Amino acid sequence: MESNRRLQLLCQIVVTVTLACISPQLRAQSQHRIIEILADHDSRYKIAGRKEPLITAKPGEELTLRVTARKAKTQNRDGSIHGLTLLRAKDKKPVDGWDLLLKPGTQDFEMVAPNEPGEYIIECTVICSPDHEGMNMRFVIEP
Repeated sequence: MESNRRLQLLCQIVVTVTLACISPQLRAQSQHRIIEILADHDSRYKIAGRKEPLITAKPGEELTLRVTARKAKTQNRDGSIHGLTLLRAKDKKPVDGWDLLLKPGTQDFEMVAPNEPGEYIIECTVICSPDHEGMNMRFVIEP
């Protein structure tokens, strides 16, 4: 009887220690890194605290893009005022799942960074003003 209680107590300790070690890792894996982006009325992407808008990520990293879109001069029929698409820099091919339409206000998008390290470009896909061509930013997947 005494040995059974000791065995139960030992099992409880092992389970508790194991869960304590694994749980933070699982929580960290399930949390997306939040990147706040401003799609501004002057047809520019901006990231607070950065002179140049640049996003860096790890291959396959889960991200939450929190995009605040401010109305520019024009908009699409569906009400989107800016767009956001990710293109590979070397050949301008679009990355699957990275074609977003931005409505006025703040929206969250759950995204997964590409698996291939290298340079990417984010461009606006809505003709938002005469300065639309300048609405882009760099996105780098670090090895």
